[in-house]
Amino acid sequence: MRRILIASALALFVTLSPPCAASDTQPKSLAEQGAEAYAARDYQRSGQLFVAAAEQGEDVAGSLYNAACSFALAGKPDDAIAALERAFAAGFGDLEHVKQDTDLGSLHDDARWQPLLDRAAASAKAYREFWDGPSLQTPFRENLSEDEKVAGLSKLWAEAKFNFVHFDKVPDLNWDGVYMEYLPRVRATKSTFEYYRLLIQMYARLRDGHTGVWMPKELMDEAYARPLLRTALVEGRVMIVEVAKELQAAGLTPGLEIVAIDGIPAAKYVERNVVPYESASTSQDLTARVYGRGLLEGPKNRAVQLTLVDASGKTTRRSIPRAPNADYWTALGTGLMVFHMLPGNVAYVKLDSFNDPKAADMFEAAFPEIVKARALVIDVRENGGGNSDIGYRVLACLTDREFLGSKWETRDYRPAFRAWGQRETRFRSPAGKVAPNGKLFFGNPVVVLTSPRTYSAAEDFTVAFRGMKRGKIVGEPTGGSTGQPLTFPLPGGGAARVCTKHDAFGDGTEFVGTGVVPDVAASPTVADLRAGRDTVLQAALRELETR
Repeated sequence: MRRILIASALALFVTLSPPCAASDTQPKSLAEQGAEAYAARDYQRSGQLFVAAAEQGEDVAGSLYNAACSFALAGKPDDAIAALERAFAAGFGDLEHVKQDTDLGSLHDDARWQPLLDRAAASAKAYREFWDGPSLQTPFRENLSEDEKVAGLSKLWAEAKFNFVHFDKVPDLNWDGVYMEYLPRVRATKSTFEYYRLLIQMYARLRDGHTGVWMPKELMDEAYARPLLRTALVEGRVMIVEVAKELQAAGLTPGLEIVAIDGIPAAKYVERNVVPYESASTSQDLTARVYGRGLLEGPKNRAVQLTLVDASGKTTRRSIPRAPNADYWTALGTGLMVFHMLPGNVAYVKLDSFNDPKAADMFEAAFPEIVKARALVIDVRENGGGNSDIGYRVLACLTDREFLGSKWETRDYRPAFRAWGQRETRFRSPAGKVAPNGKLFFGNPVVVLTSPRTYSAAEDFTVAFRGMKRGKIVGEPTGGSTGQPLTFPLPGGGAARVCTKHDAFGDGTEFVGTGVVPDVAASPTVADLRAGRDTVLQAALRELETR
């Protein structure tokens, strides 16, 4: 069975979640009733309810697929095949799920099964190639043809024109004008690298963190290599905040201030070489990107020259080699979860990614120790997102009640309506409800630590946590960007994505474009950085002392 969708903002995935429970004031939908009948093993009724749901427009393709599963389990192969055929016709395209779904096992020996899958596969291939056909997926070359460059620019323009959900947040942007502005510029480029730099700059004009362009893999080392250290803007100063062991041995330490890069004052370097190429949804998001990952990116074969000032005011100049991304994360990555106990019997859990379900698995595995703590700190300051349902699994262990995720909307563009002079509308979905774990429950005080690098699915986590009223959020405002990106290929082997989904708190309060504001504001300081103190964590522990 394909479970009822709760849309999750991840950065890159639409995820499958348990059925949404009905609210206390609204009757259950037909799809929800179908899911309940399925759970009760009343498969005939479940199938009928899902068909009725589809006929009323409730997730048509998904409801028909669920009907097929129910009818197959009910021993009604004719009804199952008919529902599955209708599901494919309505756009259901997850053939791998169909093949592996044990609910449909009874159909595998039916003479109609394989021909149906073959037709569905052919249809899905044709659909994919209509939108992202091979004609625009040309191979990498050092300098693409002018036609390829114009075609790539045109695809970028068109995908945003019809799919970008946040044009309301850039009301002064003339998107057609941007296209015309960049046409002669892309024609004049002399290399694929130069061309992609322009495309990156163009999409940055949309000012959205879930919208951007990536270089072809052949140019990754030229564009995205960086030293094995982390930087950030702390109290208005460009600081080294973390250093890999390889560079510590050479005398580099956290707390050094960067005052110049390649001989250019840091502020001028940033404005000239970094800001135009960063896609960001908020000022704090832009600052985090510009003074973090983007600051020292460049060619792997060219070291970056840094002018550094230490706490005593002494100035030194260092040549720091750049390394590929894989080496960077090997040296500085913390993994999916860090857990240890702090003084005072406070559990500390650091979750740096929701890209892998193992993050929630690890949290649940550590729960027998976590539950012994008098309080819990969950640190998502460096969590760039992933799959929202992974974060919800963690939150489900902190409550014995249902809680809300985010509500969302997307553009509802209908060509005939435009021809009739009607304006585009929005498809809106209410916030889904997430059930508590039911077996694991931590009822003691909790705080969540945030920063501008708390992003995407990690923001969905923060939004849901606030709605649960389980504790305080401590730190800095989050990045203010989440949604469902639509990813597509470009000529020469690069790719791009455009945000198609606008999320908000369950009550409609905005956080995209603003960020989730913490209950207790706390920001790193230069003095604490140099002393090895975590300003934000200390603020959280003080907050817990009062509870």
